[in-house]
Amino acid sequence: MSAKATLGQMLRYGVVGLTSNALLYLAYLALTSMGVEPKLAMSLLYALGVIQTFYFNKAWSFRHGGTHGPAFIRYCISYGLGYLFNLAALYVLVDHLGHPHQIIQGALIICTAVLLFLLQKLWVFRSDIPSPNATTPSL
Repeated sequence: MSAKATLGQMLRYGVVGLTSNALLYLAYLALTSMGVEPKLAMSLLYALGVIQTFYFNKAWSFRHGGTHGPAFIRYCISYGLGYLFNLAALYVLVDHLGHPHQIIQGALIICTAVLLFLLQKLWVFRSDIPSPNATTPSL
């Protein structure tokens, strides 16, 4: 895949991420203003965000024509890895090394977004992953 095609994927991925996060943040503010506990609101909206961004990233950002099921499982695993990466980095850099959480989390948002883009491009929506319905040639 050309650098131009990858840049297009990256830009579309950015649009999906920024739009989704802005809408989910507004929903978070609405839910918490109605008395929903912040961690519950975040958890519900995180799950919703994973589901909605999967469809937009699959169809638009990466234009992946493979089946939904296997790609969605890989997508959920990648977001789990992104979450663990973010959590581990906060634990080390903030809890153990004493860096300010505001700066670290801000940097981690960018690092995690790059990690998730690479996982989606190279694994989740990779174009050469065989479809489960594909037939193998007989010898």
